[in-house]
Amino acid sequence: MDKDLFARRVSVITGDITRLEVDAIVNAANHSLMGGGGVDGAIHRAAGPELKQACQRLRDSDWPDGLPDGEVALTDGFKLPARYVIHTVGPVYAKTKDKSHLLANCYRNALALAAEHDCRSIAFPAISTGVYGYPFDEAARVVLDVLAEALPRHELDVILCFFGEKDAEAFKAVMRKAEGETP
Repeated sequence: MDKDLFARRVSVITGDITRLEVDAIVNAANHSLMGGGGVDGAIHRAAGPELKQACQRLRDSDWPDGLPDGEVALTDGFKLPARYVIHTVGPVYAKTKDKSHLLANCYRNALALAAEHDCRSIAFPAISTGVYGYPFDEAARVVLDVLAEALPRHELDVILCFFGEKDAEAFKAVMRKAEGETP
């Protein structure tokens, strides 16, 4: 991991992702794209009813069976300060099956889609670590690996926006450990 690149381009914050003034925010969506709980519900409420209509159009045109794990779809941000919302579905954690590639695809595909749409900044929530049960430390390592691979290729500033300070601090501890520092 390039510490200087991370220091320049990655921010770890605690806050409300729906209030961030970035080019794109990532929605930890469900397969239906029609809104739900947690971050997904908050983004749908803040963006207004136009977001649900746009998601319905995506379902009708591109994803009639729902958005698969690890895939991404883009809509406008509507009433959000963000220009775009990139929807992705994280995997439900299973002890018996490694789904880290699907979680990595959420981040990797979102970064690529943001770059494709000339975004300069993107904010991510913690994908799959809530009700989908992905262990936080494992998810954090996946995120770090994807960022280490993608940041040199994409001119994007990345914000990792955690709802609680405890999660932000836990992520920073995993990052320090990956950098070879003491947590």
